[in-house]
Amino acid sequence: MVGATKPGKMPAIFIGHGSPMLALEDSKVTHELARIGQKVLTEHGLPRAILMISAHWYKSTNLVQRTAHPEQIFDMYGFPRALYEVKYQPEGYAVLSDAVLGIKELGAKVDNNWGIDHGAWTPLVHMFPEADIPVVQLSVNGVVRPQQNYEIGQLLSELRDQGYLIIGSGNVVHNLRQVDWENTHGTREAEAFNDFIVRSVEQRVDDAAINFSSHPNARYAVPTPDHYLPLLYVLGASQEEKPLVFNNMCTLGAMAMTGFYFG
Repeated sequence: MVGATKPGKMPAIFIGHGSPMLALEDSKVTHELARIGQKVLTEHGLPRAILMISAHWYKSTNLVQRTAHPEQIFDMYGFPRALYEVKYQPEGYAVLSDAVLGIKELGAKVDNNWGIDHGAWTPLVHMFPEADIPVVQLSVNGVVRPQQNYEIGQLLSELRDQGYLIIGSGNVVHNLRQVDWENTHGTREAEAFNDFIVRSVEQRVDDAAINFSSHPNARYAVPTPDHYLPLLYVLGASQEEKPLVFNNMCTLGAMAMTGFYFG
């Protein structure tokens, strides 16, 4: 695998991945994901590897994969057979794993019991369909405070200068109990919270995004933090950069597909 072909740091990206059916969609959302992937390649060249922070590897510590061939896992149930036939099997990249392990303040440990989960492969199949960029997953640490998730992102930011693309995959709004499969938009509560986070990120008022729980619709939009926290990793890794906002929309009533591209 060749390294980045153009100078400068790699981007940091947050993706709203929504339903696993994203992998099979041909929609405005997936077209935007494809555009974002092409933007990376055109403006920055081929990443050495992707450090993926997926909401679906939600643990009580900092874990990182270190394996040559991470397994694609289908960590979802009850979907059409065609979804389980999607193949996305990138290589791992030990050099990136070791770079993460080498950040002493992070204190990460190797864990290969997980794999490339649907929070990773459902958007990547549209962004980089050839699966020719190695992927290493880092767990979302669910026991530290949101401020510390942000600080972990700050520690990871140096990897961008080494040719690594950092991607956080989750959702600004993710409330499965309130999902309405017939609703192609968002509820009032979902739209209000999504708009608040978009404004905060655009203006780089990072404290507002970190302290999201103070928003009146936070319990509705973020009943559990697993899908929201990857955004804080990306904000920390992007420092003061202003974002390109993409897929800024709510769907299924209580799901936001909003993404942010830094770099």
